[in-house]
Amino acid sequence: MNQVTLLREALRPHLAWHGARLSFVAAFLIALLRVKTVNFTELATGFSGKAQTDSHYKRLQRFFRHYEMDYAEIAQAVISLIAIPEPWVLSIDRTEWQFGDCVFNILMLGVVHEGVAFPVVWCLLDKRGNSNSTERMKLFNQFLERFGEREIACLTADREFVGKDWFGYLLSDPLTPFRIRLRENHRLRHGRQSLKVSVLFQDLQVGQHKVLRHKRQLWGHWVYIAALRLEDDSLLVIATQTAPKSAIFDYAKRWGIETLFGIFKTRGFCLESTHLTDSERLSKLLALLSLALCWVILTGEWLHQLKPLTIKKHGRRAKSIFRYGFDHLRNIVLNLEQKMDEFLDILQFLSCT
Repeated sequence: MNQVTLLREALRPHLAWHGARLSFVAAFLIALLRVKTVNFTELATGFSGKAQTDSHYKRLQRFFRHYEMDYAEIAQAVISLIAIPEPWVLSIDRTEWQFGDCVFNILMLGVVHEGVAFPVVWCLLDKRGNSNSTERMKLFNQFLERFGEREIACLTADREFVGKDWFGYLLSDPLTPFRIRLRENHRLRHGRQSLKVSVLFQDLQVGQHKVLRHKRQLWGHWVYIAALRLEDDSLLVIATQTAPKSAIFDYAKRWGIETLFGIFKTRGFCLESTHLTDSERLSKLLALLSLALCWVILTGEWLHQLKPLTIKKHGRRAKSIFRYGFDHLRNIVLNLEQKMDEFLDILQFLSCT
């Protein structure tokens, strides 16, 4: 068996797709690791076989133009592969960039595990700038349709994800615990008094944190408020309806989705190099990148168990788990004739159900 066939069979337990489609996905993943970009012109050069590069390019175009993808199945595959323990910490965020006159604006929700948010639902916004409450609620409803039975520790989100309707949605049945950052100029009401966040926490020194003793009213909703004075003298202010003492620590896990965007873009798969402008085709690309992410992270975690990454003086690892796995996988797929045994080893992470 060649490498594409072997990878296809490893993916089969997770994706109930036709063999030809699975073979394409396998070839795509190997090519992606070889060339480190989603640009079709470059990807086509990474496909194996006797066919000409132009034929591989057309094959890429056909898949993204015609194949109808089941995104719920992709999400289930991601969760099955990574086996993230419950309760889940969720992170929602948005990433935006521009190619020519086309603006890419992706709203995404992921499950955070080991510092990375694994994407399970996303949508392409047909506008610039922030999402609105309706768009967020629609996205979260999709998540609930797929994983409504899962236990959620909390949803984390940055300052974009605020507002009366959005908070009301999260506080309704079924209630979703959240840790959401507020702006310093938001006003909180307690009794007849209404004060800005910046005023309530003006006494905090750098590194100090504080939890208000009683709930405050924010857009008509009662929430706990915790704050931390950051090194740049700004305030990190978190609204939550539960566990205010751990709110700041919990919120820090939000960074997992920033890590994900970095992996998808400049630090990994170069998503910004895509020339796809159709939202459905770009969504298919995100689905395949999610599978690639799982394979890389699983490989990195395995390597870290075999040979732990060193910890530098600043307390962080010498390289990320993603980079550890990414470099190892690339070394193998670029030298398959000499490293077929190692290729068989890394397939085991996809074969487990």
